[in-house]
Amino acid sequence: MSFLQKIGSTGYEIIFAILLANITAQVAKLISYALKKKTLNFSILLSMGGMPSSHSASVTAMATSIGLIEGWSSTLFAIAACLAFIVMVDAAGLRQNAGKQATVLNQIIKELLAPEHRLNKEKLIELLGHTPNQVLIGAFWGISISLLLRKLILLSG
Repeated sequence: MSFLQKIGSTGYEIIFAILLANITAQVAKLISYALKKKTLNFSILLSMGGMPSSHSASVTAMATSIGLIEGWSSTLFAIAACLAFIVMVDAAGLRQNAGKQATVLNQIIKELLAPEHRLNKEKLIELLGHTPNQVLIGAFWGISISLLLRKLILLSG
């Protein structure tokens, strides 16, 4: 029995699709960054934000795999699709705005506070969320990974 057949027969297909979508999305960010900046920065692999959204890729891979296995009208797919929608709206909305606020606060602290001021001057993380385009590409990424994985499993068995 091949590796893909074991994944498909043991019920780990959904978990494998989530991990594969997440890891490949993060690697895509690393490659994109390396091409733009002409340097490798492995911290990108653990960073939030950027293209494509690994959050979106993960939750859409999960929802797609559940739909393929359990059926598109199943309760499990409905729950997964709802969760995916919430995560993607959060990534593009709340977290994106929190990142913008962090940028403004960092600028205020840098420009207005005297060096002797005792306020915590730790720089806030600015890249927290995603643009709607990054979320959509991440969603497409996750769906594609799940469809490809399912096809490979079916072809191997």
